[in-house]
Amino acid sequence: MAIPKIVLFYQFTPLADPEAIKLWQHSLAESNNLTGRILISEHGINATVGGDIEDVKRYVKGTRSYAPFKMADIKWSDGLGNDFPRLSVKVRSEIVTFGAPEELAVDKNGVVGGGVHLAPKELHELVDNRGDDVVFFDGRNAFEAEIGRFRDAVVPDVTTTRDFVSELDSGKYDHLKGKAVVTYCTGGVRCEVLSSLMRSRGFDEVYQLAGGIVRYGETFGDKGLWDGSLYVFDKRMNIEFSSESKTIGVCVDCGTPTPRFRNRIDGDGRTLELLCESCSPDLEQA
Repeated sequence: MAIPKIVLFYQFTPLADPEAIKLWQHSLAESNNLTGRILISEHGINATVGGDIEDVKRYVKGTRSYAPFKMADIKWSDGLGNDFPRLSVKVRSEIVTFGAPEELAVDKNGVVGGGVHLAPKELHELVDNRGDDVVFFDGRNAFEAEIGRFRDAVVPDVTTTRDFVSELDSGKYDHLKGKAVVTYCTGGVRCEVLSSLMRSRGFDEVYQLAGGIVRYGETFGDKGLWDGSLYVFDKRMNIEFSSESKTIGVCVDCGTPTPRFRNRIDGDGRTLELLCESCSPDLEQA
């Protein structure tokens, strides 16, 4: 019986020949019947792929056989089967598109000049010790925070990751420069870059949640500082960490609490919106 699984991982490390890594990764994923998205640049790799558990295991083993990727933090979750429409493996100037590749420095240990990594339990220790001096800073697109976020987090008004540079340069967050700022995102990759951008702009005490929201949810479920659901970029759309998850999203049509993002087809194309089951049954999804 097939057991669908999804793995999410990244590794910042200098890659001398991204095109060669692309060909190898495409062959490895394709030969194991995986679908998903893999981005490669001179700075490293960022991947989310899924398939049958045995195929995924072979892919992970093969990926880790390459020394620079050996220590990649592989995050596993349950899939639905056919979670991605196809396999896409591409070389880009950035593995996370902030639009500032020239600002990023990477060595064999990862991003140079980034924030201090905090494991979930270390994050709680920081909050216990520093209280209101700690500020959570969401490193995702603003719509993702509509269904889940850390309590009292600052959610920048960004539609895409590219918007973060202009947001930081606007000065609207300069009042946080004397605070202990904890950046967080889905699996940690966006915060690797975001924290380095913040530090280079004068945010002196910057942290990043190691392993992202995924690792935090695995550690504390819904008994910690996180409220709601986690948006994910695949067929599942969102996941919960336990049956005690709060529902903080609201259907744009009727106001019913919901964590469900769905594509509404209108005259301008497809718009991703929060829509409850009654207003947008799954059978009517495009």
